[in-house]
Amino acid sequence: MGAQLRVYRQKIKSAQTTKKITRAMELIAASRIQKAKARVEASNPYNDAITRAVSAVATHSKLDHPLVTEAENIQRAAVVIFTSDRGLAGAFNSQVLREAEELNELLIEEGKEVKFYLIGRKAQGYFNFRNRPSERAWIGDTENPTFETAKEISDAVLGAYETPAEEGGVQEIHLVYNKLVSMVSQVPLVKRLLPLEVVEGVAESSDLEPLYEFEPDPDTVLDTLLPAYIESRIFNALLESAAAKHAATQKAMKSASDNADALIRDYTRLANNARQAEITQQISEIVGGADALS
Repeated sequence: MGAQLRVYRQKIKSAQTTKKITRAMELIAASRIQKAKARVEASNPYNDAITRAVSAVATHSKLDHPLVTEAENIQRAAVVIFTSDRGLAGAFNSQVLREAEELNELLIEEGKEVKFYLIGRKAQGYFNFRNRPSERAWIGDTENPTFETAKEISDAVLGAYETPAEEGGVQEIHLVYNKLVSMVSQVPLVKRLLPLEVVEGVAESSDLEPLYEFEPDPDTVLDTLLPAYIESRIFNALLESAAAKHAATQKAMKSASDNADALIRDYTRLANNARQAEITQQISEIVGGADALS
């Protein structure tokens, strides 16, 4: 009985230590969520404005620009996967990787070769474990992303897009990342970045469409706007993924703390039962010894 009681007490102590760690991680994640959400909200106006500007040029200039015109024969597609550098975030990484796998299967069925660009150690580890190739990987900047990282990713994928298909270039760019819907919900999204397919900012309720004048010319304006547009969209995806990661971590750590409470409660009950059984056995031995002496 004594040995069993010591085991229960050791497990209670271990669960209490675990709870302290998970509770601290939950509070840290909660403190970072607000900053991450503020960064997402701060980036949205610029992201929306530059998307409207690019859409306006693409819609009203009537240009046959390669960045807004879909190729007739698409041979390759680039898929940028946004994960985290650390775990302990529930299904945060697994759901975005699962979404990327489904996109990969769809593109392969369409006869396209897929090139992967990985963000976060979890995506890199996933591909390394399966001995699958990837073009580039960026790690160490997922929880507090910087615009420099977004620009580096943008330059890499845009360079692959501008490379001719005969030389191994891609004709599509897709983003796969988690979006923060609420504190308890993070939804994986798949968006096609290029060629540009979503037209925003056109006045639908007006009888007359606005007239645009482009200086020096629409081609030059589009060449200038598109890199900034891609950098903005990738940076916004990085910020969304970071905010979703902190929310997923808080949710996972709260669940772990609740589980630790349940373990402590169960082991305390078992320890009390073992202690009561030990006391009962000791009393029985004393009574039995007294009866034998009498």
